Amino acid sequence: MKKKLLGLILSTAMIATLLAGCGQSAADAPAPAADAAPATEADNSGEEAEAEAPAAEAAASDASGTKTFAIVTKSAGNPYNEKEASGFQEAIEGAGYTCVVQHPEAATPDAQISVIQSLISQGVDAICIAGNDENALQSALTDAMNQGIKVSCLDSKVNKDSRATFVNQAGTDEIGLALMDAVYDLAGGEGDWAILSATSQAANQNAWIDSMKKLMESDSKYANLNLVEVAYGDDEPQKSTDQTQALLQNYPDLKVICAPTTVGIAAAAKVLQDQQSPVKLTGLGLPSEMAEYIGDDDAHSCPYMFLWNPIDVGRLGAYTSIALANGDITGASGEKFTAGDMGEYTIVDAADGGTEIILGPPFRFDPSNIDEWKDVY
Repeated sequence: MKKKLLGLILSTAMIATLLAGCGQSAADAPAPAADAAPATEADNSGEEAEAEAPAAEAAASDASGTKTFAIVTKSAGNPYNEKEASGFQEAIEGAGYTCVVQHPEAATPDAQISVIQSLISQGVDAICIAGNDENALQSALTDAMNQGIKVSCLDSKVNKDSRATFVNQAGTDEIGLALMDAVYDLAGGEGDWAILSATSQAANQNAWIDSMKKLMESDSKYANLNLVEVAYGDDEPQKSTDQTQALLQNYPDLKVICAPTTVGIAAAAKVLQDQQSPVKLTGLGLPSEMAEYIGDDDAHSCPYMFLWNPIDVGRLGAYTSIALANGDITGASGEKFTAGDMGEYTIVDAADGGTEIILGPPFRFDPSNIDEWKDVY
């Protein structure tokens, strides 16, 4: 009898212990490590996931409060994009957050849409994108915003309904004027010239080209310049090379090519210099890629060009994403925020009815300073 009573007492104690273990609340569980990775969809299965806040309220922040910020460039294999991404990553990780860098396989909106959808499923806190098309990404980016993800763009904008704000490397008309005056100078004020652009849908390229065309129409200074063609190299080295060769063949009186794209200008510079063409080149290029072509003599194809620091474009994009995700700004015109050691920036009205943040004016690279900059970026 005593043995039966002792067995009953032990069984009762074991059952009570098991029940207590099954009833442990989430609050009683040990906290995850401070450097735990952000939760993914696979991590959020089961009853505990159902109790969590929806994605619109809690994005990719882990239990320690760390946020995840993504940058989506135009395409893989583009040196300018890689510099932008490096600046973005530097600023994000320097602020103690997690960074995701995505280079789509091709410079197309479809490739970017696939990346955006993947980032939505990951639940990142913010996406900063260089758009391959101004309007084609709207549905995907709207889905992201509806999930509580803060969306901004840099370098090449998406439409105003697809973003909170746009990080613009320089004012559109400032760039248009700099390029137009360079064409005027190199052509001697008259003659045939052509543009070698990236893709026909690239918002930044189209905005600069439109600005140049408006200047030609509105200012008699440019009346004797004849724009013969806008060619598209799709930001691919080989296609840009082919387009340059076609321009030389089709327009024997061509004086100047303006390439407002880093891939295009590098390809065109090599063609012109290898062929010892008298046609001169200007546009937007990376100093590291263009140093051997910069010169004011007949042996060099490009007397001078312009750009800004793509690393700083990426950094400003990162600080903008952080300010949006932390609720410091909403993207409205007139708001101000501090972009780390870059200083204070003000959000202003953009020409398309949205808003933008302007990094600064374009910078001229010529024989006097190219050696100083070629090792920088």
